Amino acid sequence: ESLVSKITGLFGELLADLVEAELGFGRTPEFRISHNRRIALRDGRTITHGAGFSDPLSLHYEGPIDPEVGVLAARDSAGRVLGVVVNFTCHPTHLGGTNAITAGYPGALGRALAADGIPSVFLNGACGNIASGVPAFGLSPSLDEMGETLAADVRQVLAGMEYGGEWPLAAASATLSLPYRRPSDEEVAGTLRGAQRFVDPTIYDRGMPALLERIRTRRLQPAEIQGVRIGSVAYVGVPAEYFVQLGLRIKEETHPLNTQIVGHANGMVGYVPTKEAFARGGYETTFAGSSRMAPECGDLMADAAIELLQPWANELAE
Repeated sequence: ESLVSKITGLFGELLADLVEAELGFGRTPEFRISHNRRIALRDGRTITHGAGFSDPLSLHYEGPIDPEVGVLAARDSAGRVLGVVVNFTCHPTHLGGTNAITAGYPGALGRALAADGIPSVFLNGACGNIASGVPAFGLSPSLDEMGETLAADVRQVLAGMEYGGEWPLAAASATLSLPYRRPSDEEVAGTLRGAQRFVDPTIYDRGMPALLERIRTRRLQPAEIQGVRIGSVAYVGVPAEYFVQLGLRIKEETHPLNTQIVGHANGMVGYVPTKEAFARGGYETTFAGSSRMAPECGDLMADAAIELLQPWANELAE
């Protein structure tokens, strides 16, 4: 309640400080700071955080990354950048499972841009299976280095940014009722082939009774998919640690919109992998409070997002 009060109170301040501005959008690819953290093995399984290929059965990265650094910017009549919205796809988990509080690489990005006098908002993408660094090439940037790299990308985009034109606004949302998984005894026990429990397996066991009761009594999980259009740019909010393949599908199927995926938005239903990932296992598909949705949920959410954005895409294509 206090957060809502503070946010609504800020609207008055913002309305009193409005200035005329032009908008622009640009992007650049960034391949040096993220990787798909799921490694496919020769025996048909997948392991998470095996990117060092230390397991002798390691075969290949299971999937792609999303290298897009998307930048929406506003500038005033004097050409001064008033602020930017930056979208990039990667877990901000440099500190691992420690009980430390940090803004991570998004915070480092914000500090670097603030030093240039540019306010910024960071929106993470479909980062459910994406981690920092590129182990295959020995690249392991710190959170500060990663933030500086992204800040340099943003500066590059701003240097070539074209502003102006029409920027129609629109918004839409749909609330889905998503099915929970119906776990087998092996899934509940964490003994299913491909299961990967991290840190302490007893943590999973302690949470099982409450999780199973939740599934039994609720049966369905509400999940809001939200779309916001700003000109040729569309932000689509997904309340999940969404797999990158699903985010890329939404981007491709809503062309010519410049679609930006916003993960962890308007709630959190946990990890939502691709349907195919469940057959291989790995941390993100291992049944737990953080991974409880049915395998088809990823496509259901993508279908809903595409349906929301399609009218805007069609309008741009005309």
